[in-house]
Amino acid sequence: MIVSGGEALVDLVPAGPDGAMLAPRLGGGPYNVALTAARLGVPSAFLSRVSTDGFGEALVRRLEESGVDTSLVQRGPEPTTLAVVTLDDDSSARYSFYTEGTADRLVADPGPLPAATTALSVGTLGMVLDPGARSYEAVLRREHRRGVLTALDPNIRAEMIADPDAYRARFASWLPSVSVLKVSEEDAAWLAADGDVERAVRSWLDAGPAAVVLTRGARGVSLVTSSGVDVTVPTVPVDVVDTIGAGDTVQGAVLAWLTRHRVADVAALSAAECRAMLGFAAHAAAVTVSRSGAEPPTADELPQGV
Repeated sequence: MIVSGGEALVDLVPAGPDGAMLAPRLGGGPYNVALTAARLGVPSAFLSRVSTDGFGEALVRRLEESGVDTSLVQRGPEPTTLAVVTLDDDSSARYSFYTEGTADRLVADPGPLPAATTALSVGTLGMVLDPGARSYEAVLRREHRRGVLTALDPNIRAEMIADPDAYRARFASWLPSVSVLKVSEEDAAWLAADGDVERAVRSWLDAGPAAVVLTRGARGVSLVTSSGVDVTVPTVPVDVVDTIGAGDTVQGAVLAWLTRHRVADVAALSAAECRAMLGFAAHAAAVTVSRSGAEPPTADELPQGV
């Protein structure tokens, strides 16, 4: 089972002919990862604290309808986090967050995860906003020590990070407990501080992860492993509605592929296996970006053989 830990929120997405109206879409990076894995047919659970308000009820209901295990979801009366989305000319999404006193910031460490857990994914605001971030940190380190495949997608929201240098140091402290690091090219440049992504990827692999997955937008998805594999697959051509949830879909699809193939050590994969995994993720992300909001595909929506 894949456990995804982090925030669940509501994206307010431009709607209508001129984009002047905002339509609510359920999301949040870790929430989308849990949805993706479950819809692709892999047992998935979500770890977070979710509001008991109307948005929170809808968030939990959508998880359950997609087959996500919600037994690790904590509930509370605090409001749901909101993200106001603006779309650039190329349909790329930019976010403004409303997080003060929201439910997901108050998640408690649940203790050891269920014995069936084979993979854990954390990231985005869940690893930024205390006190909840400290809970996810504790889970990450504990599960890695007991042999769970751990994945991190920092999914940088720079406007939410008050002290970039302190965050970069905190990020570096997580790497020894991370099996798979997934970053966008933009996130990698921000984390590197000097913008040298290639050098940063090598240094991150030296710090602990067995693999780094690098999403490059229209230029595809790359994977570099500590054993020396370095592959890139192209994006799947599609009419893009928006890019909300694209990276989350890649994360969920990679973990679903690894779980389905019973891979415990990503560094042991061959170049051909890595290409197959990335191709699967690229096809899944193509479906997500072809529709509004973070709406990951089901396995039936992907071409046979990927």
